[in-house]
Amino acid sequence: MRRTLALALTALTGNPHRNVHYDAGKAHHTPSGFRNRYPHGRPSADDLRRWRAERKANHLPPPPTQDLSAVAPDLDFIRQRQTDPAVTWIGHNTLLLQVAGLNILTDPVFSERCSPVQFAGPKRHQPPGVALADLPHIDLVLISHNHYDHLDYASVSRLYRQAGGPPVFAVALGMDVWMKRKFGQLPADKLITLDWWESAQSGDATLTFVPVQHWSARTPLDRNATLWGGWVLEVKGFRFFFSGDLGYSKDVTDIAERFDGFDFAAIGIGAYEPRWFMQNQHVNPAESVQIHRELRSRQSMGIHWGTFELTDEALDQPPQDLAQACADQGLAAGEFFVLRHGQTRVLAPASAASHSQSI
Repeated sequence: MRRTLALALTALTGNPHRNVHYDAGKAHHTPSGFRNRYPHGRPSADDLRRWRAERKANHLPPPPTQDLSAVAPDLDFIRQRQTDPAVTWIGHNTLLLQVAGLNILTDPVFSERCSPVQFAGPKRHQPPGVALADLPHIDLVLISHNHYDHLDYASVSRLYRQAGGPPVFAVALGMDVWMKRKFGQLPADKLITLDWWESAQSGDATLTFVPVQHWSARTPLDRNATLWGGWVLEVKGFRFFFSGDLGYSKDVTDIAERFDGFDFAAIGIGAYEPRWFMQNQHVNPAESVQIHRELRSRQSMGIHWGTFELTDEALDQPPQDLAQACADQGLAAGEFFVLRHGQTRVLAPASAASHSQSI
């Protein structure tokens, strides 16, 4: 029975013990996948059992006390090609960035649950702030890693079949195998696959995949078989950082050293309690503000909160902790903000000072 299950899961995920992109000259590559650049402890099976037991005994997470319902999206605005930068929060890590005439979507998850099945698993607290059918034509999709709350097959499939042709999908090493298995041989100009610190061009936009501390898996058998990371997008002088999921590590310092500041950053602020279990996987709001400051981001937005109950803090706790962290670290009002689901904010344009990149 165990062998049958293993074979079935292997058939779904490809061979989890063979890294088709393996490069022995790169320290973060392994024959079966990838590893973080800066070693850190990871929770054990006993830790997971302890967390689940404590969570159940303490009736966590508590229900939110604030209204987190979505606001009606400004569809007339988002359906226009925006030259000046604007961002709309759809939920969790899914946002629509509009800049320089491009419509860019991050980690698209529009399904009811972030799960391999739709009858179980974490369920949305409210619907997406913008329905998939109401989106403008998407030009570019940035996917940070393959966890189910970041990579949703139904959502990617709908985007692949959008009117006017599929967007360009930018993914990490190993995720290209998943994409090709699901959608066949994508046109070369519709799939960008990058390793850490690699860059590629998509029209006027330059994309760079950057290392962050996290991990990947879609089954019990493919842990770290595909790469994970954050994205840097540069277009018409505007520089954007998308964190994906991350625990705080020296990777942040390394990114800051290679890029001379950011015009806008989307940084996770949720899914951080209990710290003894989550600290190496997800930053808390105080660390998010520290990342904002280290990256010299002119404006940042908190993501990865308020949509799915994943950890022990209430769904509405991250913005409260973020406000306190901003005050403690001396940020100006509005420098690091959150949006309601469906809300749009027009961003400050690209800095007048030219950016430099030293990769």
